Amino acid sequence: MLVITRYRVPDEEIESFRRLAGPAVEALSERIGCQQVRFGRNVDEPQLWVLASSWRTVGDYRRALSHPDVKIHAVPLMYRCIDEPSAFEDLITWDPAEGRAEHVSDLA
Repeated sequence: MLVITRYRVPDEEIESFRRLAGPAVEALSERIGCQQVRFGRNVDEPQLWVLASSWRTVGDYRRALSHPDVKIHAVPLMYRCIDEPSAFEDLITWDPAEGRAEHVSDLA
């Protein structure tokens, strides 16, 4: 499962926003089922930021959100996200160890 939260951050808030990112990434990365967490900035539109994470299951992600460390360290960052759907199911994946895989949709 892939979770993408996007943020639009005014220039005058970038420094305080970036300070929230490290603790958020750490809190999420320590939860069961977390496979990867990435935080970045758009190269063409510098006020646009992203927090992307991948999870073994949607349940792992939802349980992570209720963990006290995530509530304290990640929610302050995530609270600022653009209000849009953020959770995506994997349908086709590739990684160097496993190669390409196709997955059955939970929605079909």
